[in-house]
Amino acid sequence: MLATLQTSRLLMRPYSREDIDGLHALWTAPDVRRYLWDDIVIPRETAEQAVAASIADVSAHRYGQWSLTLAQGGDGIIGFCGFRPWEDGAEPELLYGLARPYWGRGLAYEAARAALLYLVRTTRAPKVWAATDEPNVASQKVLDRLGMKQIESRPGPMWTQLRYELADPGRLLPFDAYATAD
Repeated sequence: MLATLQTSRLLMRPYSREDIDGLHALWTAPDVRRYLWDDIVIPRETAEQAVAASIADVSAHRYGQWSLTLAQGGDGIIGFCGFRPWEDGAEPELLYGLARPYWGRGLAYEAARAALLYLVRTTRAPKVWAATDEPNVASQKVLDRLGMKQIESRPGPMWTQLRYELADPGRLLPFDAYATAD
């Protein structure tokens, strides 16, 4: 089972079926879907499938995704963060996103770092991948700050996609009390 995590400002709850409507609303918001779904308004069924896939990933890989809410409460789901299997299914891919009002506050980094610490502690993954679209400079800054290295760029559906890797994440992320698990 994926643990609930708490950082100084965020509560990170594993996806559940109760999150589908909140995640669907987040994922169809214009500023979020631009880089997440290549500006496609996904149907609710796609959100259902993403939540079900994350729940299955927890059983298969011991990692998955979390819904983000403010630790102090209010506002409902403000973002998401976590992992899914990378293209070949052997290693995790880091994903994250926030509703527009929460951009520029360091919350994506805070959530991603907590998720990486959890991953290192529970799976000892030798490598983590991530990808972002070239115009998404804010996401590139988060990945750089996490210590991930850009390894290639590829044509994407709308923009060039930048691919990042974090080899030996345990070496770069000290075990500290940054995030607590229940």
